[in-house]
This record gives sequence, C-alpha cells and structure tokens, in this order.
Amino acid sequence: MARGGLRIYLGAAPGVGKTYAMLEEGQRLRASGADVVAGFVEPHGRRPTAAMAEGLETVERRRVTHREAEFTEMDLDAVLARRPQVALVDELAHTNVAGTGTRNAKRWQDVEELLDAGIDVVTTLNVQHLESLNDVVRQITGVRQRETLPDEVARRADQIELVDLPPEVLRRRLAHGAIYPPDRIEAALTHYFRVGNLIALRELALLWLADRVEESLQRYRAEHGIAAPWETRERIMVGLTGGPEGETLIRRAARIAARSPGSELLALHVVPADGLTHADPTALSAQRALVESLGGTYHQTTGESVVEALLQFARAENVTQIVLGASRRGRLSLLLDAGVGHRTIRGSGPIDVHVVTHEEAAGSAFKPRKTGPGRGAGPRRFWLATAGAALLLPALTLILTAPATRLDLSGVLVVFLVAVVATALVGGLVPALAAAIVAAALADYYFTTPFHSLRVDRGGEVLALVGFVVTAALVGAATDAAARRTRQAIRATWEAQVLSRLASAMMHGRDLPTLVEQVRENFGLTGASLLERNPDASPGPRWYVVASAGVDPPEQPYEADVESPVSDDLTLAARGSLATDDQRILSACAAQLGMAHLHGRLARHAAETDTLAAAEHTRSSLIRTADRDLRERLRTAEDALDRHDTDTAQASIRRAAQVVADLADLDRLQGGALDLYLRPVDLDEVLTAVLDDLGPGGRTIEVRLPEQQPDVIADAALLTRVLTALAADALRHSPPERPPALTTEVLDSRLRIRLTGGPDGAPHPDSLTLRLSRDLTEAMGGTLESADDSGRLFSVTLTFPAASTRP
Repeated sequence: MARGGLRIYLGAAPGVGKTYAMLEEGQRLRASGADVVAGFVEPHGRRPTAAMAEGLETVERRRVTHREAEFTEMDLDAVLARRPQVALVDELAHTNVAGTGTRNAKRWQDVEELLDAGIDVVTTLNVQHLESLNDVVRQITGVRQRETLPDEVARRADQIELVDLPPEVLRRRLAHGAIYPPDRIEAALTHYFRVGNLIALRELALLWLADRVEESLQRYRAEHGIAAPWETRERIMVGLTGGPEGETLIRRAARIAARSPGSELLALHVVPADGLTHADPTALSAQRALVESLGGTYHQTTGESVVEALLQFARAENVTQIVLGASRRGRLSLLLDAGVGHRTIRGSGPIDVHVVTHEEAAGSAFKPRKTGPGRGAGPRRFWLATAGAALLLPALTLILTAPATRLDLSGVLVVFLVAVVATALVGGLVPALAAAIVAAALADYYFTTPFHSLRVDRGGEVLALVGFVVTAALVGAATDAAARRTRQAIRATWEAQVLSRLASAMMHGRDLPTLVEQVRENFGLTGASLLERNPDASPGPRWYVVASAGVDPPEQPYEADVESPVSDDLTLAARGSLATDDQRILSACAAQLGMAHLHGRLARHAAETDTLAAAEHTRSSLIRTADRDLRERLRTAEDALDRHDTDTAQASIRRAAQVVADLADLDRLQGGALDLYLRPVDLDEVLTAVLDDLGPGGRTIEVRLPEQQPDVIADAALLTRVLTALAADALRHSPPERPPALTTEVLDSRLRIRLTGGPDGAPHPDSLTLRLSRDLTEAMGGTLESADDSGRLFSVTLTFPAASTRP
C-alpha cells in the first residue's frame, strides 16, 4: 500500500490563518471530486474559519472528562474506518489528553498512522513547536513551548506552505478580537505579540522553510548529477590556513555575505592527507569561534591537494564566492609555484574568487610595519641582515683564499663591496657599516702584506681599504634614506586610504556600527565603542554606547586601552594596542565618527520635526473639516425640527454621528489598528451591496459595467463602505435630472472605478467623507483622485490592482 502524502501549512504565530488555509484547500479538493473529511478542525471561535468549514464532512470527535473538565480529541479509529482520500487534521504538534482513548501521546503520531494507511493528510503547524527551535523561541518570547514536534516529522512532509502575515497586520487582527477573546488581547499585545517577537518568529519560519527548500534543491542536484553551482542564494566560503590573516579574511567574507540578504557564510580548513600541517590549533580555534559568532559554519576536510579540496567542497556546497588570502610567500617562490589563489582561480569555473590582501601578505602595504629606533629597515630586517653578513663574509673569505680563486686586493674589495651593498639593501645603514668594517678587517688580515696580520705596509692598500669603508658607508646611508622615504610614503598612503574609505562609507550612508567596525579593523583593535556622556548620570552610567564593534567593546572610557576624545561629551574608546604614530590618524577617524553621529542626529530630528508638522497639519485640517460638517448637519437637523420634519432631522443626526464615527476610523487607520483582509473581490457583488445599502435612492444611480471585468484586490467590507459613502454624498448633492453615474474600466493590471455627478454631485474636495475614503483606499493599495471639470462635472476615480480575469 502506497503511503499517503503530507501537506503542512506552516505559520510563525497563532492567528496568521493556517486553519483557514487548510480548510480552503479542503474545499478546493472536495470541489475537484476528492473524498475529503475533517478529522479534527479547531476554529477557535473565529467565524470566517468556521464558515470555511461548512459543507465538509466531519468525523465526530472522542469526548472525555478529565479532572472535571471535558475534552475532545480526534477519533483516529473512526477516521481510519471511514478511509477518506484526504483527512484534514489541525494542530500537528498537539498533545493528546490522557484518558480520551487515544493510543498515541501526540497528534503527529496519529497522523503517521493515517499516512501509513494510505490517507493523504493536510495539517497545520506553528514554527515555535519545532523541537530544534524551542530554545530560540523561548529566548525571544520568554515562553517555553510544552508541545513540540521532532523536526524530522516536518521534514518528511511532501509539501510545506508558509502562511504569512506582516506583524502589524497580525497585531491589528488581534486588537480587533479576531484571534483571542477580549480578556486576553491586552496581555497578548504587550507580551507574546510584541512587534519584535513577531518579526523574529517570522524570520525563523522563513529561514527554516528556506533550509527545507535548500535540502530539496541539493537532493535534486545530486540525483541529476549537477555539479555546477546554482546561484539560488549567495554562499560565501572563506579558506583558512590557521595563519594570522584568518580573522581579516573572515570579516571580509562576512561583509560580502551581509550585502546579500539570506546569504550563508562558510569557513573551510584543509588538512593535508599526510597529516603534516603548520596550522596553529589555537588560531584555528579562535577563527572558528569568530565564524560562528558571525552566524557562519566552520568545516574541515582532508585532501591531497589544497586547491582540489577547496573546489570539491565548494561545488558540493553550491558555493558562489570564495575568499582567499594573498600569498605570504616571496616573489621567487611564487615564480616557481603559482600558489593556491592563482590555481583556485584557474579551476573555479563559474565560482567567483576574491584574493584579499592582508598584513602578512608578501610585499603588502596594507599597513606599515613598526620600526625600531635607529633601525630604519625594522628590527626583523636588521637582525636578518646582520646574521646574513656574519655568515656571508666568512664564506666569501674562505672561497677567495682558496688557491684556485685567489684574487688581489682590488678584486677582493669588489666582491666584499657587493656583499656590503646586499646587506645595506636588507638591513639599512647600521648593518652595512658593521659589514664594511668586518669586510675591511678580513681583507687586511688575509689579502694585504704582511698576511695574517692587521698591519698594512703599503700606502695604496691603506687607501683602498679606507675608500672601501667610505663607499660602503655612503651606500648604506643612501639605502637607509631611500627605505625611510619609502616607508613614509607607504604610511601616508595608508593614512589617506583609511580616511578616504571612512569618508566614502559616510557618503554612502553606512550606519555608525559599520563605521566603527571599519575603524577597528583598520587599526587592528580588539573592540571599539563610540561613547556619549549621559546628561543625567544618576542613577544610570555616566556614559552610554552610541555604537560598538568587535569583541568586548568598552562601555566606559576607563575600561579602554586607547581613548580618542571627540568632544567633551563624545569619545572613541577601544581595546588593544596602538602605536604612537597611529594615535594621530585615529583622532582624525574619531572626529569623522563624531561628524557622522551629529549628522545622523540632525537628520533624525529633522525627520521627526517634519513628521510632527505633517501630523499637526493633518490634525488641524481634520478638525476644521469635521467642525464644518458637524455644524452643517446640526443646523439642518435644527431647521427640520423647527418645521416638525422629524425624518430629515433624524437623517441629519445620523449623518452627524457618522462624522464622529469617520473621525474615529481615521484615528484607528492612522494608528495602524484598522484590520485589513486583502483578497480578490468580485466588484459586481460589492456594487450590489452598495446599492442595497443606499436604499431607494440607489436605484437612480446609473451603473455601466463591461461584460467581463476582473476581480480587484481589496478588502470587500471596506471597499463597500467607501463606495457607499461616496455614492451617498453624490446622491445628496445631485439634482434629480442628473443622477450620479458609476462606470468601471480595465487598464492593464488595474481596474478603474469612476463616480461622476452634477456640479455638486460628489463630496467637497476637503470633506471628511472624501478624506476617509482616500485613506481607506490607499490602505488597501489603491488610489483615489477627485477632479472638477470647470464646475460642470465632478468626478471621483478609484483605481485598484486587478486579480485574474474571470471567464
């Protein structure tokens, strides 16, 4: 017997419409001829959900009294005995109540029996009930879900469909009582249904579902032997050697991934097949922690060839971009072997490869090396040159004293001068002077008469030795000066690049945390914070963090190793060591951060001011409009009472009450608390409801519709209300000989509804009715325009997105 298929409607939170979607699918299947029964449906008192269940055959539930309370559960045996093609089973993660006669503890186990019996099941599930996300949901919402479902059960589903609502819409549904009873609304809005919670839960649902889609894609690629990557989403892989450049590469890869929402960051370390590796385990452990802290995953593999292992892993994981560090080897070594980066580029095919420079790269000018006092070429090169001269000069002496290669003093000094020049090129002035003196002493001892003595008998030889030392000193001085100027140029270039990159980031609107991170990376700091003085320090801290980056950024200036004040109330504090030369450029960067902070504050203040001004203008306009409408209605009612015309008076009072209701609805709409349910709406049905609401007067409106027109995407109730209000005002102000007319027109993917009347045949341009109608129309995704044709014709035009055209 073939196993049944499982379809899950997945939601991020209660109330998004999972049960409604499940029932809608059940009705669709029933209409197509399938044998569908409702095994268990829980509408939770929601009338639209209950209405959608009408007409579906329902299997009677098991009932039991447990601890003086009555419960109902799905009657699994009855559903199995009925043996439908499709069973609708709500709340897959539900725990069955003990004592109801069910043999399974969980409803998903009941569903497994239905599937094993060959019955297709359509069910619902909230993302917070997935076992793997339980702890995450508890951290977000503060609520531990007691009913959980093994992820594997959901993964085995044949279809998973996300039922989604924006957090604002879901909160409005909750506020209107569409999810919970009135006594639970306030608590839900302030706790579980906070906007931040709903956004996080929504992201969890989207990411979990994206992973399931990814699994299906990978399975399809494997089954069909597809090796080339499909760029369905960006996957950034960084290659780690365990060297000191690893953190730079990881952060660069993370920034690349951050530019594409939904990207994935992976890190790979390749261990040679022979097990011989120079990777620092401590450094690799720290880099793994950094990758995971940035939301990435760390991987390790073994391979005969590093390049082949990198590319094989990249193709298997559908990687789209690879980030590698520039080689740390010298130019001569690179001439003999192109290096991992170049070989990876040649074999990468459609995968993009980024080769990133860093401080450890050969010949890198990423950041100038620190120099020791009096050692222009740096301590490392100084000692390297000194050791080289100590080995080279004795070796040359040994070679030149051999009978086969013995030269006269001039030839010996030329050879020694080459060695001294090489020493000067590597180590600068001091090693070159030392090498020149030692070389002169060796030449005197072994190549001047008397031999094996430091005494010199010939004046020409004395002059040659002195000239040799002077020449060597001049060469060393020139080389040292050139090296210093080179380093100064590199230093100036780096400083200009730092300031230029920071200024460019500011011009492109990067936020403060990104700017602080850029400064932190440029100076190799552990953590950095932009701190602002708290104007009211009691009882809180004296400073608060405006923006921060890195590991354990300081929260108070006294916690920092390095501080660069911007003003009395703003300072840049950082952890890590900083050279004296870097302090000046750090101060310039801190000043730029201060400017960015001030600019952002001014921009926010300007935006808030504009918003408040616009809101005040709107409020004043509404009050004036409402005041005029109310006065007109009440004056009409008063005149009618004087004439003993109670019908007219009551009508005017009703219209005055409607003005008050319109004001309240405008307030709810602008406050985001008006519920909207957008779906394809049959305009014929809406117009029928409008004409019915208008009563006898509605029959005078001329309605001209095309034979075929598409549905519109709107909220049916609100669209009916808008058209009724506009048509009612048009009727009140239209003369009998010229009744209003309503026409529709299809324009590409939109439908235009036009209401026209006589000179006064529609609402005044500033009327509350028109204002509310426009706001409601725009909230539904449509537009409303009013026009006055030289006093002869007034029209109101509404335009809505069109759904598919009906046959």
